[in-house]
Amino acid sequence: MESPVKYAKSGDVHIAYRIFGDGPRDLVLIPGTLSHAELYWEDPAIDYLLKRFTSFARVIVFDKRGQGLSDRVGEQTLEERSGDVRAVMDAAGSERAAIFGWSEGGSMSLLFAATYPERTAALVLYGSVVAVKGQSWSWSDEQFQQFLGLLETHWGEGILIPINAPSRSKDEAFMRWFGRLERASASPGSILTLFRNNREIDVRHLLPSIHVPTLILQRIGDKVVSVEEGRYLAEHIPGARYVELPGDDHALQAFEQDVLDLLIDEIEEFITGTRHRPEPDRVLATVMFTDIVGSTERAAQIGDLRWRELLGNFHAAVRKELGTFSGREVDTAGDGLLATFDGPARAIRCACSVRERVRALGLEVRSGLHTGECELVDDGVAGIAVHIGARVAAAANPSEVLVSSTVKDLVGGSGLRFADRGVHSLKGVPEEWRLFAVQ
Repeated sequence: MESPVKYAKSGDVHIAYRIFGDGPRDLVLIPGTLSHAELYWEDPAIDYLLKRFTSFARVIVFDKRGQGLSDRVGEQTLEERSGDVRAVMDAAGSERAAIFGWSEGGSMSLLFAATYPERTAALVLYGSVVAVKGQSWSWSDEQFQQFLGLLETHWGEGILIPINAPSRSKDEAFMRWFGRLERASASPGSILTLFRNNREIDVRHLLPSIHVPTLILQRIGDKVVSVEEGRYLAEHIPGARYVELPGDDHALQAFEQDVLDLLIDEIEEFITGTRHRPEPDRVLATVMFTDIVGSTERAAQIGDLRWRELLGNFHAAVRKELGTFSGREVDTAGDGLLATFDGPARAIRCACSVRERVRALGLEVRSGLHTGECELVDDGVAGIAVHIGARVAAAANPSEVLVSSTVKDLVGGSGLRFADRGVHSLKGVPEEWRLFAVQ
């Protein structure tokens, strides 16, 4: 979504902000540890969240001081950061707004709501930090120092993903993008300062002073901000509404589509009184995920220029096979590709053909396929069927075309043969699934 970057003045600090949409009410978004007024909002999940929000609000986003496109600063207080919210609202011409803060952005959202209730129409918190030290959910000092060491050594490599979104830690393209976001958001020195400052956060004394409508959202298995912390918030903010969401990943970028929709539905209903999720177009399709095995090592071996050329040849080869087997390219994410087919047998034969064709390029791929009802969203697809397809691909071995039992059952009589790979638990997917490798 297009929107120019503007700057608000908070004291002597310039705060970068953007405005999306022109809805009847204002909604200010305060992200967690990382923010970049341009790059952050390019992620597909965050872009989808933003589009849903603009259907009922004018959305204001900004980079916290010291991060992204805002002025770099050293030490900073919650009071200064809360003042930045007010400065951005003033610059955007917003007298009163709903405040949605998540993760590390939750504490400054709480302070703003307590300090400026006349300017806070509602407060929404997701996975928000209450107190960092001395609680049952807190890290020990030793654990914290070990974490700082990892940050300093690996900052800019996607180091926050194994902690914030473990389900995406094997997604090489996502790790590269997130590493870029880390580098764009803050330098190693500034991020260490931020975490040391955050170590002192304790907003428990503020909670009884929150007298605006408050919604608290918390994932049950969150390893960064525990469900215990979310429940504490709900118990100590007068009249707060509390909703627990399924799943383990903390980062919004890693939310499954159905859980992301649930989060947005809860926020929309809380702010507007109704839910208006657009009814998606649905179609039965076979999804195929294909990605290159060992892409990071190969890229490091041959260099960026040669790797980009090889990646271009890879995508060209896959697209040729998609044309042959009537597949539709949906998305390319770095070294992977998602496509859909209206027939599972053609999808299997395409995956096998791709495997053979790219061997001539010196590449090895793995593929995963599943058939189910998919939601058509813009030019892409979404829904649990897509999620299952991705999980099947993640379980495939190098040079293997792995399919769900649904796919196998649908191609009976086609002459295709399969080897049973046993029952698997697919992360984030209900029940267990039997998977089969195409022979």
